[in-house]
Amino acid sequence: MAVSEHKTHTGHGHRTLVQIVTPKPLTESPAARYVWAVARLALGWVFVWAFLDKTFGLGHETPSAKAWIEGGSPTEGFLAHAPKGVFADFYNDLAGAVWADWLFMLGLAGIGAALMLGIGMRIAAAAGALLLVMMWSAVLPPENNPFMDDHLIYAILAIGLALVSAGDTLGLGRWWANTRLVKRVPVLK
Repeated sequence: MAVSEHKTHTGHGHRTLVQIVTPKPLTESPAARYVWAVARLALGWVFVWAFLDKTFGLGHETPSAKAWIEGGSPTEGFLAHAPKGVFADFYNDLAGAVWADWLFMLGLAGIGAALMLGIGMRIAAAAGALLLVMMWSAVLPPENNPFMDDHLIYAILAIGLALVSAGDTLGLGRWWANTRLVKRVPVLK
């Protein structure tokens, strides 16, 4: 329960202390904090795994011969073959561009690291949501639904994680928020 105290003045010059007791929001309960933390770690792993698989060709989606460290392009396979719909030409033109490869891989690594550590959640949520919405828009319409797919659900989740400060539980978010840098530049929280 959250307790809020307010001092008020009565007409006779006396001070009265009023305590208002209200329940904490559900998102602040210990169980909810841990559920959000596990969701943060799970989504973080999605980004980290994609980065590792594309970098080293671990054989899940990327064969070792097409690994980034072997000269393969992390964007070429998907952007050259998967896009369809109104944005297909746009994404096809990006396939294999060196700057797109670097931007994509830095995004995967940065978003994944921020989510796993629980720091920089605001920027990770915004960047992650943008990347996920772009990946969704590359394959419009999705295969199994007229408009909804896992990319949009992950984007919504990423934003929700930042809104409930999911990095504070099982992460470094609380420590990060108290650093001088984040206090000066709160968007880094």
